[in-house]
Amino acid sequence: MRLKLRLIIDEGNGSKQMAIDEALLYLRALRRAPDTLRLYIFKPSTITIGYFQSVADSVNLDYVELRKIPVIRRITGGGSVYHDFGGEVTYSIIIGKDEIPKSYPEAFKFLAMGVIEAARYLGAKAEFKPLNDGVINGRKFSGSAQVRKLNAVLQHGTFMYGTDVDTLAKCLKVPGVKLSSKLIKSIKERVITLSTALGHELERGEIIKALIKGFSKALNAEFYEDSYSREELALANSLKWKYSSREWTYLRP
Repeated sequence: MRLKLRLIIDEGNGSKQMAIDEALLYLRALRRAPDTLRLYIFKPSTITIGYFQSVADSVNLDYVELRKIPVIRRITGGGSVYHDFGGEVTYSIIIGKDEIPKSYPEAFKFLAMGVIEAARYLGAKAEFKPLNDGVINGRKFSGSAQVRKLNAVLQHGTFMYGTDVDTLAKCLKVPGVKLSSKLIKSIKERVITLSTALGHELERGEIIKALIKGFSKALNAEFYEDSYSREELALANSLKWKYSSREWTYLRP
């Protein structure tokens, strides 16, 4: 039986995007929102950090503050991410727990395979690497994070098709490596973009199409494009203050 998910394509700042993800999770848990796939862009480029991370240990604050790049804490775990407005699309799936595998490792893989299939559709030899990474030739182009509330699951993650890796390396910290040319080399050895892997530039429009095809295949799903309900927008608006606040971002300094 094919899954049926609402599809929403969106663009906006980090507090808006994180507030919408949380709002949809809670409303899905209350059975007042449908299973949804969101494909969205962070505008402007933004750094998100995992719920359990320390800001100082995860982000090069001097560089980020100089460049005025927002930093926002997620409600999901995982590591720090640089969401490049011009080179990255974020996916978010909000779905009932009864629609996915019971074990966390299998659920991560099931929900993340859409980005793997999308990369393959574009011509890359992509693979899923447990627990939550998409890799090409052993280098990461996608990572995912997950949180569960009652009977609902939120998983969101990255799809780096043209991320500025130099800026990413200067924004984020790698344990034991200082901000230097050594750090940039270390980052470049660990990550890859689809454009680099394929040897040519990719446009956002073709990335969106590939992701829709990829998730349709991976989830055996059909999508219907729609917008947010009034209740979803109202709850998201009430949550924006949290993601905009210093108290939330520096919950773990």
